[in-house]
Amino acid sequence: MSQPGESEMGERDERIERAGLSVDRTLVAFLEEEALPGTGIAAAPFWDGAAALLARFAPENRALLATRDRLQAKLDAWHAAHANQAAGGEAYADFLREIGYRVPEPAPFAIDPGAVDAELGRIAGPQLVVPVLNARFLLNAANARWGSLYDALYGSDAIPGAPDGPGYDPARGAAVIAWAKAFLDTAAPLAGGQRWAALRGAPEFADPAQRVGRAGETLLLRHHGLHIELVFDRDSPIGRADPAGLADVRLESALSTIVDLEDSVAAVDAADKVAAYRNWLGLMRGTLTATFSKDGRPMRRALAPDRAYLAPDGTSFTLPGRALLLVRNVGHLMTTPAVRLPDGGEAPEGLLDAIVTSLIALHDLRGAGPLRNSRAGAVYIVKPKMHGPEEAAFSNRLFDAVEDLLGLARHSIKIGVMDEERRTSVNLAACIHAVRHRIVFINTGFLDRNGDEIHSAMRAGPVCAKGAMKRASWLAAYEDRNVQIGLACGLAGRAQIGKGMWAAPDRMADMLAEKEAHPASGASTAWVPSPTAATLHATHYHRVDVAARQAARAQEPITPLAPLLTLPLAPAAGYAPAEIEAELENNAQGLLGYVVRWIDQGVGCSKVPDIHDIGLMEDRATLRISSQHIANWLLHGVVTAPAVEAALRRMAARVDAQNAGDPLYRPMGPAVETSLAFQAARALIFEGADQPNGYTEPLLHAFRRRAKARV
Repeated sequence: MSQPGESEMGERDERIERAGLSVDRTLVAFLEEEALPGTGIAAAPFWDGAAALLARFAPENRALLATRDRLQAKLDAWHAAHANQAAGGEAYADFLREIGYRVPEPAPFAIDPGAVDAELGRIAGPQLVVPVLNARFLLNAANARWGSLYDALYGSDAIPGAPDGPGYDPARGAAVIAWAKAFLDTAAPLAGGQRWAALRGAPEFADPAQRVGRAGETLLLRHHGLHIELVFDRDSPIGRADPAGLADVRLESALSTIVDLEDSVAAVDAADKVAAYRNWLGLMRGTLTATFSKDGRPMRRALAPDRAYLAPDGTSFTLPGRALLLVRNVGHLMTTPAVRLPDGGEAPEGLLDAIVTSLIALHDLRGAGPLRNSRAGAVYIVKPKMHGPEEAAFSNRLFDAVEDLLGLARHSIKIGVMDEERRTSVNLAACIHAVRHRIVFINTGFLDRNGDEIHSAMRAGPVCAKGAMKRASWLAAYEDRNVQIGLACGLAGRAQIGKGMWAAPDRMADMLAEKEAHPASGASTAWVPSPTAATLHATHYHRVDVAARQAARAQEPITPLAPLLTLPLAPAAGYAPAEIEAELENNAQGLLGYVVRWIDQGVGCSKVPDIHDIGLMEDRATLRISSQHIANWLLHGVVTAPAVEAALRRMAARVDAQNAGDPLYRPMGPAVETSLAFQAARALIFEGADQPNGYTEPLLHAFRRRAKARV
């Protein structure tokens, strides 16, 4: 975590006093000239209220972080005294209760978040996560509410092979149409058992109620709450060749998108934060645009309008043209130099995010812009990396205070709780109870949750290989308990239950084969890495009736806590030297491949080639699990420091070669001693056991600030 004075870089003249706070000029100008106008809130009362809020909550924020450290020290001592034990027994559970890590279960309850948009409360479908700093990506993700199934199939590996030549490939087009019509046989069956492939005229549906509207010759259907557009156009090349004139099948795809200020961005100072806030403002005002060049031609992208239809009775109605937008704030750990408190210390970044992103959302709630985000009048904030119900309750009180500052009705600010830390998983029902009047989302995720699992048990012994972690008993219990507890707390029909990211955007056939398991588990959403993936994943929500799956799973007993507490330790026989080397190189390559873009280019999320040259959408969670895994094996002697150093140098050369075509890339291999990216990766490993809860942010921010200072 940054220390007072560390990040000012001698720019003390670039700060302005506001209500006793020392604020970076760029942030002051943004708030007073861009964000506040149009909200009905004047600058002076805003700053007075923000200063009072920071004075109230910053000390409590620090106290919660101290509690994390205290509990980790107790875990370290217990695990060191019971080394190489899998835990999970009554003695371990009792120990967690005694130290306050595990709290009593709340009495049965049901959440009551008030008015919630249907995309989060009632409809099951895909969810995108997009870095806030890239306006083009933001617009792509916001506009991914609707996607062409024909295009998604044609341009991906969802269907074997690839187009033959640069122009339209009729053979591939025929395979796409056949796949899509087979899908329609399930999602929109025709009357009399007729197959879509045999349709020659206007369609008649087995369930006429599925047809809910039209726009010209385009028919609008609804199935499992999701919409399908059937585009009939005999004047188009595809429609002219189709016996029924069907030119495209458009699916309602990304129902919601998380605009991310956290793990997928590299925002380390006031300039970065203002760039992030400005893009969020453009989304909330409906005015964000991006210009870029594609195939040598200038392009301009803006937010898509809503879609207009006529109902069967002749009345007109609209559907959203864009995904419902949530904003992921940072967690409780980091501080920011953008605002300094009266004592000179940096303000907690999560507090600043809560204030500013909610302020910006007022532009949507006031309805002053050309487009609307929340029709329910809500602000949706995803809160990551909370440790247990005490921190969830803290966020609840914080959002109360922000609502008071901005003049919002109580519980207008909704919260998404990311179940990605072990203490939250152990106490999930109590965490949900702490925010029961504003919760709209829980989810699971493999990478961060495993990173915290490793760090929590750092002194227990060497952990198993990462591949084996996917088969660990605790992980299955974690996934099951998340759904079961969410249903027991009344999330069905009121809030999302989510599953994690499909990280390989070029492997859509594999995604289609595997990711149907997410809605089948009773999850109402799951993360996807691209608009194409959202459209293809949407087909799973037509194949699986999530409401029915939730009703069935609600009858299950909740999986016991014991397997969740079973530590993922390596087998007693350990691993062969070749297995150890392969695991070490895999971790080192993934770590370096991500860090080098974060430190040198400020890119927090991109498609990073893995050790097998498969492109994976990586963010900071990947870094956490990889660095913690090596740090654990180093601590317990599975690998040696010289072996880690050698692997890092070999993999630096490998990553350099993988990035040879990037003109902005700075090779690490020729100068590892001076490469800040290489030194950051090294620090994440060798200092990993001592990093707070295994987080990578403190070291990343420090090295990125040094890299920015060099420019």
